[in-house]
Amino acid sequence: MTDGIEGGCRCGRVRYRIAQAALPRAYACHCRDCQTWSGSAFSMQFILPEDQLEVAGEPALFELTSPDGTRTSRQRACPVCFTRVYNTNTRRPGLAVVRAGTLDRSDELAIVAHIWTKRKLAGIAIPAALPAWEEGAPPAEFAAALTG
Repeated sequence: MTDGIEGGCRCGRVRYRIAQAALPRAYACHCRDCQTWSGSAFSMQFILPEDQLEVAGEPALFELTSPDGTRTSRQRACPVCFTRVYNTNTRRPGLAVVRAGTLDRSDELAIVAHIWTKRKLAGIAIPAALPAWEEGAPPAEFAAALTG
């Protein structure tokens, strides 16, 4: 693996590095799928070009096609400890969505935006200064929030 920021699954079978000097900017998604996938109130992730993600180990692949058949999400998880590590999506070719909690330095991350807030659980406060959208964010606004 090359120099970069590292992360991986809980048991260490699947490890990765991202080719960036600075920690990525993470966002929270409160949609039902993310709540189900994470078993929590929301999921936290970051997006980067897929070619900046170097994976060691062989993640298991789970493909999920949308009900209307227009897109496929390819989820990668550890086949041993079942940690979901990242996914790609035919709607966003060339990009990887990495589960932020899998970073070795996840405690240093800050959430910079929230999406699908109409599904947000009561009691979770989103700071007024952060961008937030009731559903998915418009691509240009979302990109601006994630790049700072």
